[in-house]
Amino acid sequence: MKKTRFGLLAAAALWAVPTASWAQDADEDADAIEEGVEDGVDDDGADDIGDDIGDDIGIDDGGSGLGDICEIDPEACPTLKMEEEAAKPLNEKIIAVQQRFIIKKNRFELQPYWSLSLNDQFVGHPGPGLAVNYYITEALAVGINGNYYGPFNTDQEFNAQVRRAARVGVPLTEYDWGAALNFTYVPANGKFAGFGDFIFHYDFYVVGGVGAISTRPIPVIEPEYRIFEFEPKLAFNAGLGLKVFVNRWFAGFLEVRDYVFLDKLENLEDAQTSGLDPRDKSHWLGDSSLTNNVQLQIGASIFIPFSFEYRLPKAGADTTAAQ
Repeated sequence: MKKTRFGLLAAAALWAVPTASWAQDADEDADAIEEGVEDGVDDDGADDIGDDIGDDIGIDDGGSGLGDICEIDPEACPTLKMEEEAAKPLNEKIIAVQQRFIIKKNRFELQPYWSLSLNDQFVGHPGPGLAVNYYITEALAVGINGNYYGPFNTDQEFNAQVRRAARVGVPLTEYDWGAALNFTYVPANGKFAGFGDFIFHYDFYVVGGVGAISTRPIPVIEPEYRIFEFEPKLAFNAGLGLKVFVNRWFAGFLEVRDYVFLDKLENLEDAQTSGLDPRDKSHWLGDSSLTNNVQLQIGASIFIPFSFEYRLPKAGADTTAAQ
């Protein structure tokens, strides 16, 4: 029993000796670290430490940074020779087009034009006209327009030839003036290139309104007795147009518009043949006829004021209200 106890004590003593040595070494290392912190780390020593770390992880300070990537994954390595590409002369041409070339909102538009009748083969109704529009938004405008036909009505020679050959009268009408209140809507706009680098901007628009037109029949039957006066009639109009901008305030436009109204035509019955008094005005006019006066209008658009302040929308702002 005594031998057994002695053996256990000897084993415990042998185990305690290396444990104390390890603790002493750890304490010495901690003391060395504390002394290094208090005394400061030498710069050269820090650099040596950084170099050792860099060598351990394989960082090459003097390389381009692509060599290791190419060694790991050759497909990820650039195939272009960067030195040759960098030596090439740059001749790139970039044309920046502004988001919106012209701002129409809160601007007036003057449209002087010349009109030609397209669907009256007997009498031509050309004449000058003027329209004034105000754009409430970029796509919607309200305005007025007027046409003056007075001295420009032309009676075709064909009418006289028909009357002489067939002894048949053709009811003719001439116009004096026309005016209307209109609404214009621009559903589409864009741009196209022409004349080299010059870019044309265009608007496609629809227009419609209501107004009046003053007309009277041209006496064909008994012209020595019948003298007609101009009378205004209610007229509706609708049309399509294309506008091409030259700059920010001037454009040319082409428009086709149909003016629809009820017109009073001359009575083609001869009063003397019917035994009536040719001076009785109640027999001069016949039935009313729905008339379509289709006009081709060619002119210019002038926006006032001539300039505007262009503002880019702020990030996150709702830009739908400005359309």
